[in-house]
Amino acid sequence: MTTSADIRQFVAERAKSLCEYCHCPSDFSSSPYAVDHIIPRAGGGTDDEENLAWSCQGCNGHKLIAIEAIDPATGSLVALYDPRRHVWDKHFQWSMSGLTLLGVSPTGRATIERLQLNRQSVVNLRRALKASGLHSNAS
Repeated sequence: MTTSADIRQFVAERAKSLCEYCHCPSDFSSSPYAVDHIIPRAGGGTDDEENLAWSCQGCNGHKLIAIEAIDPATGSLVALYDPRRHVWDKHFQWSMSGLTLLGVSPTGRATIERLQLNRQSVVNLRRALKASGLHSNAS
């Protein structure tokens, strides 16, 4: 039987220790990361590895049990980004500064809005990581 610690380690390693939503590294977080149920158990989701994502407390707290959100550009209800089914680059891109994420699809825009992927604490962390040469996702 797989232990909770084994599952956490597997999910973290699969995500390369990055939040699978905002892409902030867990090594620089003051709060422990969570194993997020992409489809919440309350909504019929399982504990299967394909339904688990590595998530910072901020993203996890904003997502809660949501699986859909409003695309701010169209007003349509769309699926949130699912790190097991979606390709990150098809929904998000980095701004020229590398400090904020831009949604390039309805799912990307809705996910940025719902999870607040550009919240000030995340932008500040990205700024510090970039200045240190450790923000590998930014230009």
